[in-house]
Amino acid sequence: MYTYDDVDQRLVEERVAQFRDQTRRYLAKDLSEDEFRPLRLQNGLYLQRHAPMLRVAIPYGLLSSRQLRTLAHIARTYDRGYGHFSTRQNLQFNWPRLEDVPEILAELAVVQMHAIQTSGNCIRNVTTDHFAGVARDEIVDSFVWCELIRQWSALNPEFAYLPRKFKIAVNGAAADRAATFAHDIGLHALKNGAGEVGFRVIAGGGMGRTPVIGHVIREFLPWRHLLTYLEAILRLYNRYGRRDNKYKARIKILVRELTPEAFREKVEAEWLQLADGPATLSEDDVRAIEARFERPPYQVLADATVAALGACGAWMKRNVHPHKQPGYAAVSVSLKKTGVPPGDVTAAQMDAIAALADRYAFGELRVSHEQNLVFADVRQADLQDLWRELRALGLATPNIGLLTNIISCPGGDFCSLANAKSIPVAEAIQRRFDDLDYLHDIGELDLNLSGCMNSCGHHHVGHIGILGVDKHGEEWYQITIGGNQGLTRPGAPAALGQVIGPSFARDDVPGVIERLIEAYLARRESDDERFVDTVWRIGIEPFKEKVYGKRHQAQDHRRRQLAAA
Repeated sequence: MYTYDDVDQRLVEERVAQFRDQTRRYLAKDLSEDEFRPLRLQNGLYLQRHAPMLRVAIPYGLLSSRQLRTLAHIARTYDRGYGHFSTRQNLQFNWPRLEDVPEILAELAVVQMHAIQTSGNCIRNVTTDHFAGVARDEIVDSFVWCELIRQWSALNPEFAYLPRKFKIAVNGAAADRAATFAHDIGLHALKNGAGEVGFRVIAGGGMGRTPVIGHVIREFLPWRHLLTYLEAILRLYNRYGRRDNKYKARIKILVRELTPEAFREKVEAEWLQLADGPATLSEDDVRAIEARFERPPYQVLADATVAALGACGAWMKRNVHPHKQPGYAAVSVSLKKTGVPPGDVTAAQMDAIAALADRYAFGELRVSHEQNLVFADVRQADLQDLWRELRALGLATPNIGLLTNIISCPGGDFCSLANAKSIPVAEAIQRRFDDLDYLHDIGELDLNLSGCMNSCGHHHVGHIGILGVDKHGEEWYQITIGGNQGLTRPGAPAALGQVIGPSFARDDVPGVIERLIEAYLARRESDDERFVDTVWRIGIEPFKEKVYGKRHQAQDHRRRQLAAA
C-alpha cells in the first residue's frame, strides 16, 4: 500500500480548502454555474439525472481497509448507504448533497484519498492489472510505475485543459489484464534481448462513439524515459487535438487523421527535445517510490492442496487465482450477485470486507476494472474460512469470468447522458442464466453493457456487447459479438465487436443472449473453445441466423439480388 509523504498530504488538504470556499461562493451565488462547472469537475463532482455524483479516486485500484471503512462511513452519513465501483477502479457516490461535498473530501483527505482528476479534460486515474505485485507472469510491479505517472500528472498545469479526457493503462505482466489497447495510452512492460526492462507504448485506442484499437508507436521504450515519452505524446495531443468538436477531440481521432506512422514520427521528434531532460527517471527515483509501498510480511509457506466440494469448490475454481508467493492465493470478491447492480456494495458490506481484509489479506484490497474486489494475499490454508464468511455476506458468487459477471455502467437510472437503462437489463440476463451448472458449461464469456455511446461499460470489447440506444424516444439495445479486451491468453488479441443487426426492445434482450449462447454451444469444437474463439473461427453469420431467423435470411437474399442487379 502506498503511503503519502508530506507533499502528497498537503496537496489534498489544500485542494479541500480551495473547494470548500468555491462551493460556499457558488451557493451564495457569487459564482455562476458556468464559473463553478470547471471547479467542481476538477474535484470529481458531476450533476447527474437525480442528484450530484461524486467520483472518488482509487489510484490504480489499490485500497486499504482503513480507506474502505471511511468510504462506508461516507456512504452511510452523506449518501444512501452504498457506493458503486466503476470500470476505472474508482468509487462513485450517487446521492450526495452539494453542500456536503467539501466535508466528504475533508474526510477522504484524512485517510489519504481525494477526488482530484476523476473528471474533466485531464489525465484521469491510471489503471492497471488487479493482480499487480502477485501475478506469476509479472514482469514488473506496475503499481510503482502507476504511482510515478500519478505524481507526474497530478495537477500538472500543462495537461489540466486537454482537448478531452485522457486515460492511461499500465500492464506489468505477460497477459494484458489492463486492456492497454483500449486506452488513449497503453503501456505494456516487457524485457528486451539483454534482459532490460522497458515498455511497449500503445497510443490512440479508446471506445465511445468511435471505437479504435490502439497502435503500437514504440515497441520498446527504456524505463528511464517513460515520463519524457508520455510528455511528448501529451504535448502533441495538446497542440493538435481537436477542440472545436468534442466528438472528434480524443487522441484516437488525431492518430487516425495523421495516420499512425506520421503520429509516431511526430512523437519521436517531440521526444528528442525532451529525452534526458529533468523528467528522465533514475534508479533513485524508482527506489524512492518503491520504498513508500508497504509490502505484505509473507510467511514462508509451501503450496497446499485445498480440497473443497460443492459450492465452495465452484468458488475455488472461479474466484481463486494463482499467486507467485508459495502458500498464498489471490481471491476475487464478486460484486455481481443476481439482483444487485454490478459494482454496487453497501456500507455494511464495505465494513465487513474491510474486516476480512484485516484478517485474511494484510489489510489491503484492490478494485478491478471488471467492477469486483480482490484480496491479493490470502493464505491458501484460510481459503475455506474466507469463503464461509463471504457467503454469509452474499459476496461468494462463483462467477468470475462467466457470463453473469457482467460489466455495466449505471445507465439511465442515474446518468444524464444515458440513452437507456443498464441495471435492469443486466439483472434480467443474470436471472435468465442463474443456473451455475449451465454457466460453467458455457465457460468463459465477457458480457459488457453500456447505456450510451460513451461506453463506460466497455461494450465494444465484450465477447458480447450491449449498447443502449434511443429510437424515437424509446429504449432499444444493439448487440455486438467478437470483442476482446486484450491478450489474456495466446492468440486472443484486443478486438472490437461487430454489430449483429437491428437493435432489440429491452424485454427481448435476455432471449437474444440465450440464442447467441445456443448457437455457440452447437458449433464449438471443444469445451475449451470460448464463445469469442468460436465467433472468430466461424464469423458472425451463424449467430445472426440464430437470432433473426427467417427475417435475416430474407434480408440476406434481398441483398444478394441487389448486388447481382
